[in-house]
Amino acid sequence: MHLKEILELVVEKNASDLHITAGMAPIIRIDGTLYATEFPVLSPDDTKKLIYGILNDNQKVRFEKELELDLSLFIPGISRFRVNVHRQKGSVEAAFRTIPTEVPHIDILGLPPVAKTLARLPNGLVLVTGPTGMGKSTTMAAMVDLINRERRCLIISVEDPIEYLHKNKKSIVKQREVGSDTRSFSAALRHVLRQDPDVILVGEMRDLETISTAITAAETGHLVISSLHTPDAAQTVDRLIDVFPPGQQKQIMVQLGGCMQGVIAQLLMPSKDGAGRVLATEVMIGTPGIKNVIREHKTHQIPTQIQTGAQRGMHSMDQCLKGLILEEKVSYQEAMVYAKDIEEYRDIPRSLREESVE
Repeated sequence: MHLKEILELVVEKNASDLHITAGMAPIIRIDGTLYATEFPVLSPDDTKKLIYGILNDNQKVRFEKELELDLSLFIPGISRFRVNVHRQKGSVEAAFRTIPTEVPHIDILGLPPVAKTLARLPNGLVLVTGPTGMGKSTTMAAMVDLINRERRCLIISVEDPIEYLHKNKKSIVKQREVGSDTRSFSAALRHVLRQDPDVILVGEMRDLETISTAITAAETGHLVISSLHTPDAAQTVDRLIDVFPPGQQKQIMVQLGGCMQGVIAQLLMPSKDGAGRVLATEVMIGTPGIKNVIREHKTHQIPTQIQTGAQRGMHSMDQCLKGLILEEKVSYQEAMVYAKDIEEYRDIPRSLREESVE
């Protein structure tokens, strides 16, 4: 068995993920559900041999020292993959995420129109949030591609690892990978402002220094696009503030209130007809009202501001899910897994509710 054979199956089945785990056959994820493949069960020696076969000497040394490794993998004629190598009960294992070789056009992702508006802003902070595997990297790549096609500017990304590869169009796109091009997100961001960027993409805001530097960059005339693993806009703002020590939080509220342009929270859900997945979103725009709420740390008011901000392009996750139910794109039962305000769904026709139960 060769890893190339397994990855060919991943692409053939249109799977999003592959898991190489000792004691099991390779596992693939299709439309959010895990399936066993028909390959043989893997022993610990098998998993190590398969995974070490894609690592260079430096990567092997890093993995054996840190016991964790992120990398990108390109197999000609198949696809690109984001790979996380790790240990589990002493065995070397890995998770592969499929990355299309072409950056998808922003119009085909099902994003709200305001996503284009946010990408076209000259400065400020734009965040794409949601759980792992919900398409955040794809959304950010599509936004960068829009800028690349429309503006003459310098775009610098810091990613771990690099996922979508961008070709220079109207813009120059410099993509830096943590581990090979820079030591960390925070190290790269400390120096990025000396590299004359117009747009900065930060793959993920993981720590205080990265968040602080990204906010400063957004304040000083740059458009900063990044992601967080938060489920909605209110919790995103809280997370950014809570990272800082109490003595710095007031200042961060003021800074965020000045530079926050928008948050797109997203979920990928099984479609009602079983054909793929459907994108559900929540959108918060940095209106004067939202910015004031952030400055005063009254984040409990954000959901109300979003619900009443439709004319500015805002909507809550509940409003989006309700629309998807009524359009019969997702089932009522599936939407209820993510529902927060049950009152929002009271007027859903009984036929749509009972159909899900049956």
